[in-house]
Amino acid sequence: MLLAAMLVFFMQPGFAYCEAGFTRRKNTTNILFKNFGDFMIGSVLFWFVGFGFMFGSDGQGFIGMPNFGDLSFYHNANGLPTEGFLMFETVFCATAATIVSGAMAERTKFDMYVIYSLFISLIIYPVEGHWTWGGGWLMNSAEGSFMMNTFGHAFHDFAGSTVVHSVGGVLAFIGAIFLGPRLGKYGKDGKSRAIPGHSLTLASLGVFILWFGWFGFNPGSQLAASGQVNREAISHVFLTTNMAAVCGGLATMFLTWIKYGKPSFSLTLNGILAGLVGITAGCDAVSVVGSVIIGVCCGIALPFAVEFIDKKLHVDDPVGASSVHWVNGVLGTLLTGLLSTSEGAFYGHGFGFFGAQAFGVLCVDAWAAACGIVLFWTIKHTAGLRVDKRIEEEGLDIYEHGESCYVD
Repeated sequence: MLLAAMLVFFMQPGFAYCEAGFTRRKNTTNILFKNFGDFMIGSVLFWFVGFGFMFGSDGQGFIGMPNFGDLSFYHNANGLPTEGFLMFETVFCATAATIVSGAMAERTKFDMYVIYSLFISLIIYPVEGHWTWGGGWLMNSAEGSFMMNTFGHAFHDFAGSTVVHSVGGVLAFIGAIFLGPRLGKYGKDGKSRAIPGHSLTLASLGVFILWFGWFGFNPGSQLAASGQVNREAISHVFLTTNMAAVCGGLATMFLTWIKYGKPSFSLTLNGILAGLVGITAGCDAVSVVGSVIIGVCCGIALPFAVEFIDKKLHVDDPVGASSVHWVNGVLGTLLTGLLSTSEGAFYGHGFGFFGAQAFGVLCVDAWAAACGIVLFWTIKHTAGLRVDKRIEEEGLDIYEHGESCYVD
């Protein structure tokens, strides 16, 4: 569990490098600082109250009781040390908050970023996490529970396609809408203009690190390594995770090769991430063939999602966070409802489980969207969400932090 927590923590520099590479050099310090800020803020708040909101008992399945730094309320059913389990869950919370920073890069006030990161770690993530992983109503498989009465199945998200990635992607999408596009992104004719990032080298390093960290994110969610059953389960999750990533990247590579005449490296990087996001919900439940299908579907969906959000909706997402995490988080969770070998519709188990997956995604994303709208609307109409035009033109690094990553 602690080794897995280290691997998931190492995803933070993966996000930092990926986002920095896909944005311009004048904003690199700002991007890197945000990724440190997410983890620092999230760690304190999740320890103090978020852990209780997520895993505390409430009797209704909506939200647990705040723990105010007291961990004595929690006793893990598998005998895992509470402090270690808190650390494992903390790194997941930080991941959900970090996703938002990429979509809102290059024009967001740093102090306002701190505010909305605080609320994600304090309320938004712990509440829906309680519904799904903390004993709440969506994961309740007891006879007579709402999910079992309605669908005959509980919602299943093994490592967070919806709980972490879709939530982060929804908030990223809502935040980018309220923030508005970067200066020069759309011409007077409404056409989208490319604003290339300053380093595909950094971006590719970030994706490699994220890929590596995902081997803690998914296999580590088994939360046990002793005994033949757990060893086989972890090995299966390790393989399905990797196959989805590989096939996601290959699908995007060949699709862009056909669509644009040349294979796009930047989109292929996001295609790999799309496959990883998609498999995260059902990495324990689908076969290896199922993971290949999920990876291919997510890799194909990625370029179309990027184009639709950018060119049709005119939502400026510099790193494609909403396409990678929201679109493919939803897609992977739904495909689990079809491809799960024990409950999926394609294995002769009916569509009840698919219905439970769809309903779970709808509820969790509706919660994230509603909270995001309230949060970003309030910030925008009070302190303001966006930096001044001059700061955006000259770069956030000097004006927001007084230092640059590239002093030469």
